[in-house]
Amino acid sequence: MKKTALITGATSGIGKATAQILAKNNFKVIICGRRKERLADLGKELSAFTEVHALAFDVRDKNDVFEKINGLPEEFSTIDVLINNAGNAHGLDPIQNGDLDDWDAMIDINVKGLLYISKAVMPIMIERKSGHIINIGSTAAKEVYPNGNVYCGSKHAVDAITAGMRIDLNPYGIRVGGIHPGMVATEFSEVRFKGDAERASNVYKGFDPLQAEDIADIIHFVVTRPYHVNIADLVVMSTAQASSTIVNKKML
Repeated sequence: MKKTALITGATSGIGKATAQILAKNNFKVIICGRRKERLADLGKELSAFTEVHALAFDVRDKNDVFEKINGLPEEFSTIDVLINNAGNAHGLDPIQNGDLDDWDAMIDINVKGLLYISKAVMPIMIERKSGHIINIGSTAAKEVYPNGNVYCGSKHAVDAITAGMRIDLNPYGIRVGGIHPGMVATEFSEVRFKGDAERASNVYKGFDPLQAEDIADIIHFVVTRPYHVNIADLVVMSTAQASSTIVNKKML
């Protein structure tokens, strides 16, 4: 019997790659995101491999989150795996120069959005005493780097929330884990630098960074372990990266 996975932030990067690998490996997928055209295109692609349902909403809108999750068709209503992937970074300024709108966006999406989705899905898992929640964090959840301030704070919050979830959901047999990637060559930096493609591309020059498919492959591995196995906390960096700020750019 196929399991059903719900993936937020599925229109690009890690979320899209995760939807692709799960669809090709006997999962039904619920793909979530704000960009309707991208969702539609991805849905068509994945429908060649599995059953797909697309939900267009912004994780910051708690009313829409609950409406969309509670309105899932019956064949997708039993969510076995939740991948809380939606997240963002805005700006790279010292805290005294930080933009309040950037702060709101990071906290609202990275922290509150994750909580809203989880709150909507957890009752489904609790009722069945079965389920798996994967929260996508960052190496920024484990250390703080210059000008990372609020972004690092939001990802530290994800790390703490993940640990809290694992404790509180333990009586229900629900697996909870965090996956914390280092530098992944996706649209992440372009969002952080507000569309400055040249500045964003420079982030990944001179070394071989992680790709979205690398993290998706790990997610697939984690969610397909025997049920008594829970990979609770995993940090993943490219060989060239030693920390958030130390990258060997002489490896190519």
